[in-house]
Formats: sequence, C-alpha cells, structure tokens
Amino acid sequence: MSEQIYIFRDPSFNLNQAYYYTLLIQIDGKSFSYAITYKEDVVAWGSNCNLAELSDPQELAEELTATYKKVIVGVPSDFFTLVPNVLFDKAQIANYARLLDVKTDERVIAETLDSENYIIYKVDKKIVSAVQKFDLQNVVYLAKGWITAAAQDNSDSQSLFLNAEAGKAAFLYFKNGVIRFYNKFDYQTEGDLGYYAAFVCEELGLTPNGVHLKLSGNLKPNDKFTTSLSQFFLNITFFNPHLLNLPTQISPQQILTLAALSLCGSSEVV
Repeated sequence: MSEQIYIFRDPSFNLNQAYYYTLLIQIDGKSFSYAITYKEDVVAWGSNCNLAELSDPQELAEELTATYKKVIVGVPSDFFTLVPNVLFDKAQIANYARLLDVKTDERVIAETLDSENYIIYKVDKKIVSAVQKFDLQNVVYLAKGWITAAAQDNSDSQSLFLNAEAGKAAFLYFKNGVIRFYNKFDYQTEGDLGYYAAFVCEELGLTPNGVHLKLSGNLKPNDKFTTSLSQFFLNITFFNPHLLNLPTQISPQQILTLAALSLCGSSEVV
C-alpha cells in the first residue's frame, strides 16, 4: 500500500458503531481518500490510499468492509457532457456517449447533476469494478458535491468558482441560479491557470476586474498561482463552506471535495 500522507482517528471512532456512520470515498486516479463521519463530525480520515485497497482491502479491510448507514463514492472523469433534464432521454445515452469517444476499457455513466441537468461521463472500468461492491447507486460524479456546495453559496451573478487540484482546474459559473458554464482543464504553471481563467471569462462575456473569483482546492493565499491570478482579478476570496466538523489538524480546503460528497444522495445511475 502506498504511504498515507494523512491519517486521522478520533478517540470516539468505533467500527462496531458503523451502522451510525457515513463513508465518503474520493477517487483520484490511482489513489483514493476517505472520510468516515458521524452526523457532521469527521471521526476517521485517510488520504493517498492505494486504489487496490478498494477491490482487495488489506490494511483498510475493517474500514472498507463495515456496514455503514450510508456510502457515497465520488469517481473522477475528464470527459463529460451536460444535458438539460428536459432534453435527456435514456434511450439516447449511446448517442450522447459518442461525444465522449468511449474506449473498450471505459464505461459510460449518466446521473442527475442538479435540478436542471444530467451529466453523462466516462469512467475507467477498473475504477467501476473497484467500487461496484458499494452499489453503483452510491457512485456519483466526483465534482457533484463541490458543484452543489457552490450552488448554495452562489450569492451574486459575478461569482466564478475555480477548484484546482491534482493538475486539474475546474471552472463553474451560475446565471440566475442555474449552471451556465462548467468545464475542466489540465494545468501545470501559473501561466496555464491564468490563461484558462481569462479564456472562461471571455467565453462568458465577463471582465476579470468585475468578477468575484472564488478559489478552492490546492490553491493557497500568496502562492504563485493565486499571486498570478490576483494580477488580473481584483476580487479573489477562498471558497470555504462549512460542510463537516473537522479536527484542528485537517484544513477545510484540504478535504473540501471529499467533504462535499456529504451533500450528495444516491443517484439514478443509468
């Protein structure tokens, strides 16, 4: 098993009480993070766990085989398309999937993203196989929780949300309370991130100095990425919603995407 960068156990944590707990799992490529919660309290957490643990748990056997009150698994995808509910037709999923260039080792999943849209995305079959035992009805698109949290926080029409982690920058913009833009880009340098931020603003007809840019993920105040963005965006804050009660050694930004999965219910997976 790969080294766990972070691990936490609250003194009250007791898997004999697992039927009162919720298990949240965030999959990132070849690793995953997890949180076990009791009501709104995080009682256990692990990060950078080997993906093989999901299908054949060894060091996390007790945590991953317990019977929980609720399980939510967030799976990643870089290839997706949004379809408004009024246009969505289950019989047309194969046609939607043509937009994603699906390979033989990938599976297409369609689920509700919010009250207005379905999201159709493709996932590596190895990931699907690894999480199947948790029931695919408990599997959601990884960013669904973050999108839900942003929708609850979206207080003005000039807010542009940017979540950057693991080399992926996700931009989200609402208009009249409805998703107007959502997309992801690969980035490496602060120049990449600035370019995509400017590109999104141009696509939306927004001016950077009139936008409230709300950051989350691996970005930190005064790091090179935030410093670079601040040259173009005059109003930058960090998106830091209170989702779960965390121990002092865990920062909200560090666990935001994972914690936001707590806002997701079971999906109608097609």
